[in-house]
Amino acid sequence: MSCQCGHQDEAAKREALEKVFAHYRGTKGALIPLLQEAQEIYGYLPGEVMRRIAAELKIPYSKVFGVATFYAQFHLKPRGRNVIRVCQGTACHVRGGAAIYKQVRESLALPAGEDTTADLRFTLETVACIGACGLAPVLSVNDDTYGRLVPEQINDILKNYA
Repeated sequence: MSCQCGHQDEAAKREALEKVFAHYRGTKGALIPLLQEAQEIYGYLPGEVMRRIAAELKIPYSKVFGVATFYAQFHLKPRGRNVIRVCQGTACHVRGGAAIYKQVRESLALPAGEDTTADLRFTLETVACIGACGLAPVLSVNDDTYGRLVPEQINDILKNYA
């Protein structure tokens, strides 16, 4: 059970991370699996967690940070519960993908430079291809894909992810 202050949640996360460290202790090539599991626990990779991983593996923090920033699967900032991916591939671009992206940003009221809503409900990303070119323009929310979109549909789609 967690209190509103989040301390018990943090204690549970630290305990889970310690179990991960114990599992990988002495294992060669453990950096990426450790980063993956730490991100699974925290939802992203806080700097403090990456420093603990560096200390545990006895490697420089710069190496941990370099790996975490090289691979797109790792995230250094908290992400929303719902990840929206707007396709910007050729077919989607030609058929109005930019207008879909713009409407999603407006519907979420995302400030310039931000990709996650303050309430951590949504994270907005662009992708090069979702793989549904025949349905362009396309976006996905988590595992759900929506195609042949027009900007007027965006608010109704987002309402499904309250």
